[in-house]
Amino acid sequence: MGCVIAGGGPAGVMLALLLARSGVEVTLLEKHGDFLRDFRGDTIHPSTIQVLDELGLAQEFLRLPHRKAYQLSLVTDRGEVRLASLRRLRGAYNYIAFVPQWDFLNLLTSAAGRYPGFRMVLNAEAYDLIREDGAVRGLRYRDASGEHEIRADLTVAADGRHSVLRERAGLRPENLGAPMDVVWFRLPRESGDRDDTFLRIAPGRIMVAINRESYWQLAFVILKGGYDEMTARGIDALRRPVSELMPWMADRVAGIESYDDVSVLTVALDRLRRWHRPGFLCIGDAAHAMSPVFGVGINLAVQDAVATANLLAGPLRSGAPIPESALHRLQRRRMPPTRLTQAAQRLVQDRVISPALTRSLDPSRLPPDLTKIPLLNRLTAGFIGHGVRPEHVAVREV
Repeated sequence: MGCVIAGGGPAGVMLALLLARSGVEVTLLEKHGDFLRDFRGDTIHPSTIQVLDELGLAQEFLRLPHRKAYQLSLVTDRGEVRLASLRRLRGAYNYIAFVPQWDFLNLLTSAAGRYPGFRMVLNAEAYDLIREDGAVRGLRYRDASGEHEIRADLTVAADGRHSVLRERAGLRPENLGAPMDVVWFRLPRESGDRDDTFLRIAPGRIMVAINRESYWQLAFVILKGGYDEMTARGIDALRRPVSELMPWMADRVAGIESYDDVSVLTVALDRLRRWHRPGFLCIGDAAHAMSPVFGVGINLAVQDAVATANLLAGPLRSGAPIPESALHRLQRRRMPPTRLTQAAQRLVQDRVISPALTRSLDPSRLPPDLTKIPLLNRLTAGFIGHGVRPEHVAVREV
């Protein structure tokens, strides 16, 4: 068989679609029964919408419930700061689309299901690799009926930042450090509320507010490892700063009844020095966990998938052995954008997030409109919208 992919996130699902579309037999394993999980990344940037356009899926995507953001802004104690405008971004798409990740993944798997070579197995947890003659020849997984094997010419780990298959392959990520974790929760949205998605920042406190039409999805940023100390002080340790950051929500914070109502993201920033073994490849978060800074995690994962399909679909379709040099060529292509994106994330973490959380930065001193600096706006918008090395679908449909 051509390829087996562990992990039904953006990297795994996009790769499965692209390979199936090009005539490769591909099996996608997802350990859950569906994609319906709250508090997952859902910022779809112009580079990803362009990929969907190249696949003929952009209009179908834009029919999903979504909200467009044409600019990035933050709110300080003094007022609003415009960080970047995407309106003059080159290309057909000059906005970020906020779409629940489960809708995005369902769209991609539905499209993949139109091709005879695609198979998806839900409630299937990959737990080990099959090795023969010094190479990976597939994987083992378990489901409700027991343990099973799938043999494949290429096994892809797209099973996230805590990848089991990456560990089984003996690959260890280099930890680059992150000064924060994120506490996710939701509060009701009322008709008089503002309608955009924004960042609220004050000395010692940071929160992201995402408009979900009927509710706000909120991300309260805390110092790394600070969650246990917060919970020890009771639920008011969360309610109080939320009320102070957003006084217009003060009458709703009682809706956070306990810490059972929140979800904690332990932020990681890391990457593998080596993404592959013979017959085995890591992509997406399994190869490089991204910080939430800039919201680019999904888009880097999609770019990995497009590059993988462009390089490997032909050999997989022909049944020829996949030389490790081809896997290394993929890593060489995707490592520079990974390094540069993570470097930018570290810069923001070190110069903005960490100082703001430790009260050594007063964000209200920022200029009110950074978009008036043309070169800075062009660079920022391009970096966020298209990334360092945007990939385009080159593999043909069969």
